[in-house]
Amino acid sequence: MASLVRLTSLCHRGVKPLFFRSALLLRPVVAQKGNEDRIPISAQIHVTPSRYSSGSSAASLHWTGERVLSIVLLGLLPAAYLYPGPVVDYSLAATLTLHGHWGLGQVVTDYVHGDMKIKAANAGLMALSAVTFAGLCYFNYHDVGICKAVAMLWSM
Repeated sequence: MASLVRLTSLCHRGVKPLFFRSALLLRPVVAQKGNEDRIPISAQIHVTPSRYSSGSSAASLHWTGERVLSIVLLGLLPAAYLYPGPVVDYSLAATLTLHGHWGLGQVVTDYVHGDMKIKAANAGLMALSAVTFAGLCYFNYHDVGICKAVAMLWSM
């Protein structure tokens, strides 16, 4: 007849469960009698409330800032081609560094685990971003600048 299968009990057999360790998830097993249609007996899903929703909009503002920066970069690329100069060079230095910093920050968030490793990776990322920005500013001030350097590469 009808029975309920607890998914988490199946996950504990020799392998650590990947999902739903603390949540009780029940899946209905369909009862079938003769030629009648299949009727699901019951389903219960209990999930814990989110512990991470603090009501803060900081993550949303950060996401919006990333999108705005990407749009600014899309606008700076034609500006760098049409109006090369120090203002565009330094704007590119700042936006490219920040864009790379946020992107690599997401890589650190996704793939680095452990408190000390996260702190070391974030410190390394901060140092890399600072050196990148300083290097681009040095290149803009003491050499031809980002816009003219790309134009010289294209003219080869």
